[in-house]
Amino acid sequence: MILASNAVLQIQKPIETVFEGIVNPVHMTQYFISESTGRLETGKEVYWKFPEFLNRYLIKEVSIETNRSISFVWDPETVVTITLEKQLDNSTVVRVNENGKELSKDHLKWVLENTGGWANFLACMKAYLEYGIQLRKGGYDFMRKDEK
Repeated sequence: MILASNAVLQIQKPIETVFEGIVNPVHMTQYFISESTGRLETGKEVYWKFPEFLNRYLIKEVSIETNRSISFVWDPETVVTITLEKQLDNSTVVRVNENGKELSKDHLKWVLENTGGWANFLACMKAYLEYGIQLRKGGYDFMRKDEK
């Protein structure tokens, strides 16, 4: 059995704005990551840094369909796919799926944590894109910088 982490949320912004909010590090660093070595583009590898962790994370095997989907690998066993669906009211439904791990006790813990993580990503992106609010700012100061 293959496990998957899933999250979904509607954002009251046009699909072009939401897409740019995901692929452009100028925006991503306002609500999700603290640093990026570049824009997400098909075939390009970038590194992401999160404010609560010391490590940098390689984002590879990037595949982009403009205003439709973004996929990448940041864990050798999983693929993250973010799909965008334009709504009649000019809002966007964002779906995140990360899958590929075989069923095990450790991987059950992973799926629970990552599902929460992707839900947090979506909530932070919604707050930033709709209202300019940075929900993550100060949200993880209690964590040790060397935790993984």
